[in-house]
Amino acid sequence: MRLAVKEEYFDEPTCEHNKEKKVCKTATPGSSTGGCALDGAYIVLSPIKDALNIIHAPINCLGNSYNQRTSKAVSGKEYYMYGLTTAMNENDLIFGSEDKLRQGIIYTNNRFKPKGIFVYNTCVPALTGEDVEGVSKELSDKIKIPVVPVFSQGFSGNKNLGNKIAGDALFTHLIGRKEPSIDLLGDFNINLIGEYNIKGELFLIKKALKSIGINVLSTITGDSTIEEIMYSHKAELNVVICSKALVYLARKMKEKFGIPYIEESFFGMTSTNKAVMDIVNSIGNMELVKKAKDYIKIMTKKTEEKTNEYKKFLTGKKVLLYTGGVKSWSLISALNDLGLRVIATGIKKSTDEDKLRIMKEFDKNGNIIMLDNGNPVNLIKIAKENNADIILAGGRNQYTAIKSLIPFLDVNQERLEPYVSYEGMEFMARLIYSEIKNPLFRLLKESI
Repeated sequence: MRLAVKEEYFDEPTCEHNKEKKVCKTATPGSSTGGCALDGAYIVLSPIKDALNIIHAPINCLGNSYNQRTSKAVSGKEYYMYGLTTAMNENDLIFGSEDKLRQGIIYTNNRFKPKGIFVYNTCVPALTGEDVEGVSKELSDKIKIPVVPVFSQGFSGNKNLGNKIAGDALFTHLIGRKEPSIDLLGDFNINLIGEYNIKGELFLIKKALKSIGINVLSTITGDSTIEEIMYSHKAELNVVICSKALVYLARKMKEKFGIPYIEESFFGMTSTNKAVMDIVNSIGNMELVKKAKDYIKIMTKKTEEKTNEYKKFLTGKKVLLYTGGVKSWSLISALNDLGLRVIATGIKKSTDEDKLRIMKEFDKNGNIIMLDNGNPVNLIKIAKENNADIILAGGRNQYTAIKSLIPFLDVNQERLEPYVSYEGMEFMARLIYSEIKNPLFRLLKESI
C-alpha cells in the first residue's frame, strides 16, 4: 500500500523557480479547498473515452468531480460521461472494503467491457489502510485489462498535485506498453499533453496541425483511448498545452524515451501562431516550416477579417479575469489580441510558474492586480473600483456578477464554445461583444 506522495512532485527541476532552489508548496490545512488531488487526477484521466473511473470513497467524493467537465469524443463508448463509486459507508470503515472494491471492479468489467479501469484512492481508504494498489494489480491480472491505481487522496494537496499524480499513473502503468501500427504514423508525429478537449477544442488544434502536415499520434487525454496512450512513446515531440502540472509527465517521457518537449498555448491568435511555429521549428523540417508560415499568413488574415468589427468595439474595454491555473495567464494573450485590457486575474490555483507568466503578460497591460481572494465581495469591489466592463470567470461567479449588473462570460469548463486556435478566437470575440453590448445591463442600471 502506498500513502506518501512522491517528493519529486514538489521539486520539478524544469520549473523556472527551481533556479532559485525553491520547491512547490506542500499541502497545508485548507489548501485543497476548491479542488483537491482527487479532482485534479479525475480531470486528467476521465476524458479517456474507453476507460472507466472508480472512485473508492464515500459517495460525496464522486459528486464533487463527476460530470464537471465538458470534454467531447468523436466515437467510442464515451465512458467519460459515467461516474462510478464504491460508496463506502460506516460498516466499510469498521470491517474494511477491499472486497467491495474487488466486486466493483469485476462488475464494471463485466457490465461495460472497458479497455481499462482507473481506481482512485481517496482520503477515507487511505487513512484506514486499504490496499488499493494490491487489489488493482490482482484484478488487472485476472480480467486482463489495465487496472490502474491512482493515489489521489485529497489531503495530499490541490488540483495541480492531482494532475501530476494522474500523469505519473499513466507513465507508470500505460505509456510504452504497446506499439502503434504503421497506418497510425505520419511523417511528423507529436503528442498533445494537457489537452482535455473541452467543448471540442482539441478538434480545432488538430485541424490546424493537420493542415500543415503534422500528425497528432496521441492526446493526453482528450478524445483518447487506452491503446493510444500506450503507444504515445513513439512520438517525435511532446507538446504540453497550458498545463504546468503535466510538465512532470513530459519530463519523465524525455528521461525514459528521449522525447523532447515544448510548452505552448493555443488561446488567441498570437499564441496559436507561436505554437505552430515552435512545433515545426522543433521538428526541424524546412518544408514543414514553409508550409506553417504560409498557413499562418492565411489564417491570420482570415481571423482578423472575421473579428475586425468585434475588435473595434472591444478595444480598450476592461476585463476582470478570475479563473484557475494556467488560464490565469494563457487567456490574457487572447484578450490582448482583441484589444481588451485585463485589469486583474485570479491566482488562487496558479503555480509559481503560472504567476511568472502572468507578470510577463501584464508587462504589456501596465499595472496588474493578482487576486488570491475570489470571494464575491472582493470580486465586485475590484470590478467596480476599476470600472470593469465584464467579468470572465467560472460558473460559480455568474450570479455574483449579474446581481451586481456587470456583464459576465464563463471561461471555465462550462464555457459555451471552444476558445482555442483561430476559430476559437472568433467565438470568444463574438461572445464577449454580445455580453458587453447586451442592453439589459444598461436598462437595469437606469431603472435603479
